[in-house]
Amino acid sequence: MTHRTDPLAHAQHTAHEWLGVVAARLGTEDRDYAYRTLRAWLHLVRDRLTVDSAVHLAAQLPEYFRGVFYDGWVPSRVPVRYDAAEFTGLFAREAGISAADVPGASGAISTALSELFSPGQLDHVFALMPAGLRGELGGEAPVPPAPRKSPEHLRLNALEDTVLALSEAVAALARGLEELPTEEPARGRVAKAAQEAHRILMAK
Repeated sequence: MTHRTDPLAHAQHTAHEWLGVVAARLGTEDRDYAYRTLRAWLHLVRDRLTVDSAVHLAAQLPEYFRGVFYDGWVPSRVPVRYDAAEFTGLFAREAGISAADVPGASGAISTALSELFSPGQLDHVFALMPAGLRGELGGEAPVPPAPRKSPEHLRLNALEDTVLALSEAVAALARGLEELPTEEPARGRVAKAAQEAHRILMAK
């Protein structure tokens, strides 16, 4: 008699392990609540990133949560600009919690994922976020945003876009220059990285 195994069992087991870590950091045994808040965190952080950064973040997730991460994603519309106050409203709506509970919940998710991801992964992601949003992802209450139509606000938005594009380009070059065991000649790897950096800067 042939012994049959469930091909999805490992993915489900890993997803439950991750959800257990998240629930523990949230201080709850309610797996549904833990899942909703994790999904909200993943979707909102994903949409605030460029396509390249979102893909690198998704690669850190187990198979099941990678599907959750990509669900509803529209790469042509990212990064979506929203500040910490808007993040609060969006998070509360998607997670089904009150706005007052968002900083604690998002901070707990960040703590859990920092334990589960490769070292430094969340630091890289948070470095691409505005300071106010970084604070809320770390569990701080949101700071009221500056007036949206002011020249200073528009200048900061343009600067943020430029810094984000430069960060992505530098990251692409760094990946190409890494000394990794590969069959591809170093020259070809560097050329590809340069092309990717150029594409990012031109898209800006």
